[in-house]
Amino acid sequence: MTVEPLRRLEAGMYAYDDLSVGDYFDTGGIKVTEAHVVAFAGISGDHFDVHIDDDFAQSHGFPGRIAHGLLGLAMADGLKNRSSVQIRGIASLGWNWAFRRAILIDDRIKVRVTVKALRTTKRPDRGIATLFFDVTNQHGETVQDGETLLLTSRTGEVAGA
Repeated sequence: MTVEPLRRLEAGMYAYDDLSVGDYFDTGGIKVTEAHVVAFAGISGDHFDVHIDDDFAQSHGFPGRIAHGLLGLAMADGLKNRSSVQIRGIASLGWNWAFRRAILIDDRIKVRVTVKALRTTKRPDRGIATLFFDVTNQHGETVQDGETLLLTSRTGEVAGA
């Protein structure tokens, strides 16, 4: 990513017009448990052996079963959504995401969210924020990263709310 973090956002609600490229915040963390992995396998239908079979995972160089990549993405977005820093979002418009390292059961992940780009839309009450996520484990290693386009309200009021 080429954007240098500039301003650490304090707790609060931010509309599009309150943001600048380079603004960032850090989320709290969450421990990825066996229950998360099992539940995600059931919800997604992804019962691939590396997620549900320790012997298979170990035979492929992992210390044990690993979390689904999409579970990591979902948990990262959830950490953003429950952060004390809130962006007045309307809808997610898409993701560009990379799985850098395995997320292991019992890893604790957290996210640094940085505003990478801002652009207005045809509607004067909306903007699009490109948010870069750096997901790290308890060792400070990046396990996933990528960006999302978030349709946001330009002011303090969400249209239609």
